[in-house]
Amino acid sequence: MRILFLGAPGAGKGTQCKRLSAKLSLPHLSSGDLLREAVKAGTPAGVQAKEYMDKGVLVPDEVLIEMFKEKLSSAECKNGFILDGFPRNLSQAKSLDELLVSLNSGLSTVINLDVDDSFLTERICGRWTCGNKACAAVYHVKFAPPKVPGKCDVCSSDLTQRADDKEELVKARLNTYREQTEPLIQYYTEKKLLKTVSGEGDQDAIFNNLLQSLQVTA
Repeated sequence: MRILFLGAPGAGKGTQCKRLSAKLSLPHLSSGDLLREAVKAGTPAGVQAKEYMDKGVLVPDEVLIEMFKEKLSSAECKNGFILDGFPRNLSQAKSLDELLVSLNSGLSTVINLDVDDSFLTERICGRWTCGNKACAAVYHVKFAPPKVPGKCDVCSSDLTQRADDKEELVKARLNTYREQTEPLIQYYTEKKLLKTVSGEGDQDAIFNNLLQSLQVTA
């Protein structure tokens, strides 16, 4: 399977992608992780990306596409993959299509995790992460609180909140998503690839609905 996940910030893409990756034994490819991996490995695309990252500017689409080409053409992805966080706009989606054609491949399914904006804001603003990067366990003040407030259950490190998880910045991130990424829903609908799954409620129930949509046995 070659699966792409869409969904607004806080929709739960990362959580469900990781579970699906383990279930299907497919690599979970997030653009952020791939960037860090390519830079660390010193691949041609990674070297290019580092030049932009060191300047504090966005990595251009053509470099991102080259990075995905390196990864998608590797043995690790020969049986499929799960894309998370890329493409983010129509231009990137069309570049991804061209890349997959060049690899004699194509997407099998696009999953849209649908969550109401009010729920997204509550979910994101209540999210806290273990400050120990080797642990990085994630908590939520309402949905998954730590046993001891402000402390990680796993390693007892202090919990921290991302700077962009504050309410005013969350609204700005959601507006950016609506303007730039949401048009991909129509794009993939027209290609008859889109399946919409509710991202609200119990994580296990969401995952089971996701498996159903992919016609995978739970």
